[in-house]
Amino acid sequence: MTIAVGRREFLVALGGATVAWPLQARAQQSGQMRRIGVLPAGYLQNDPEGQARVTAFLETLQKLGWSDGRNIGLEVRWSLNEADRIRSEAAALVRSAPDVIVISGNAPLAILRQLDKQIPTVFVQVSDPVGSGFVSSLSRPDGNITGFQNFEPAIGGKWLGLLKEAAPKVVRAAVLLHPDTAAHFEFLRAAKAVAPSLGVQVFEISAQDGEQTERGIVAFANGPDCGLIVLPHPSIINNRASLIELTARLGLPAIYPFRYFAGTSGLMSYGLDQIEQWRGAAGYVDRILRGAKPADLPVQAPTKYELIINMKTAKALGLTIPQSLLATADEVIE
Repeated sequence: MTIAVGRREFLVALGGATVAWPLQARAQQSGQMRRIGVLPAGYLQNDPEGQARVTAFLETLQKLGWSDGRNIGLEVRWSLNEADRIRSEAAALVRSAPDVIVISGNAPLAILRQLDKQIPTVFVQVSDPVGSGFVSSLSRPDGNITGFQNFEPAIGGKWLGLLKEAAPKVVRAAVLLHPDTAAHFEFLRAAKAVAPSLGVQVFEISAQDGEQTERGIVAFANGPDCGLIVLPHPSIINNRASLIELTARLGLPAIYPFRYFAGTSGLMSYGLDQIEQWRGAAGYVDRILRGAKPADLPVQAPTKYELIINMKTAKALGLTIPQSLLATADEVIE
């Protein structure tokens, strides 16, 4: 099964790029109507994970007194993972001149930042926002952008350590990264820094092109005692089912950044609660709509990461997960 997005999926996604909650300004011309643009990059409209995030965001807004169609108009732009498609959807949001934009992912935020530096913007699922040049500091973002950080650079070493603990025979680990995301190279450097102490060699595989990515993973897995570290990116999220199927077929132990990877047959995941970030984003949007400036809202870093282990997948890979690791897991899927 290829990781590349086929013509049929592209056409479905193209149709899915329409707005899930249409902007209601046309239907209700009122001075009280505030406009919110949302770009949950990496998720198509029919993806339950994407819907769960936007739903959590909308429900939290409702608890804070904002109702879609009454005093806010919510415009959601679902996009495929290609940069051109993300740029097109981001440009459409900018043209609509909303009061605030909510966007997910490093690469989409970089694209939006090229298009506009004025509209208040709240990000989620963004790694190393300072090192990536999005904000000046976590405590004082400056400019028009603030939000919720995914991972700090040192997490790359943690992912490698957890992979080695779950699959002790691994001596070669590949990091699946996307070259358009500066934070990915920081994760790679962190993994390489701890690799000698773990007796592991670290390699990199580009996720820029689906078919080449699959060939790269297959070629790497032909070597002995291999493992895979999968980094967060819209293209990887969008093609996660194919990636998980591929690693299973190759017998390749892998660690993923988000819970839903392990929940759908990935070996293990270590990351934050993304749904909670979207709720937090709603809180920041509420404050901005009531007069706060993004520059005065500190970037929030995760306070807790979750380790999820899928024992069914571990057994299929012939792995015996150490009890010491199982004891630290937040969830063990049997």
